Amino acid sequence: MTSQLSQHLPTTHTRRPRGPTLSAHRLPDLPGRVAIPAQSRGAPGTPPPLEWFNDTPGPDAERALLSCLHSPRWARLLAGHRPYPDTASLLAAADEATYDLSPEEIAEALASEPLPSLPEGTYSAAHTALNAAHAAYEARFGHVFVLCLDGVPENEVLDRVLENIRSRLANDPDEEHAVTRDQLRLLARERLNNALRGAGNPRAAAPGT
Repeated sequence: MTSQLSQHLPTTHTRRPRGPTLSAHRLPDLPGRVAIPAQSRGAPGTPPPLEWFNDTPGPDAERALLSCLHSPRWARLLAGHRPYPDTASLLAAADEATYDLSPEEIAEALASEPLPSLPEGTYSAAHTALNAAHAAYEARFGHVFVLCLDGVPENEVLDRVLENIRSRLANDPDEEHAVTRDQLRLLARERLNNALRGAGNPRAAAPGT
């Protein structure tokens, strides 16, 4: 079955250090990652994504889920409650599983989140400003900044990220933990929903984008 899988989750990479420019937003490189296949167009025998997810062996389902949020228990919870009658049920379960994660598990997921991307051709001063904002955030809270940018126009990405970092720097640690958990939930939900729709390269923000 895995030979039929299509790569509809974002391309993976290992997290890179900040430099003059920020790398494109990617999910962490997970060994043995399995992507949820898209609905086949003209390839008989390939099941729809949700059907594949419901029927595939547990380890394959968990690896696919880890491409959406790098939390082994989150992946086990969702895989263990299959089958799901529809996409909405799976997404609701994904939300609940995220809320169930401990602070340590949230920290584990954050450690695998990549830095955010900026549109092509963004001037160098913008990269400098964003790097400085990320450094200030990480110095205050001890982890990367995450923000879901689903639906944000490309030309508004930089302003939205900087605005959110600066606003959230005013949070106390408990407040920011709650905000971060919710942004991780939104990121995981967007990635999972895009995978089930067969849509590639969802725009989500992590360590910044």
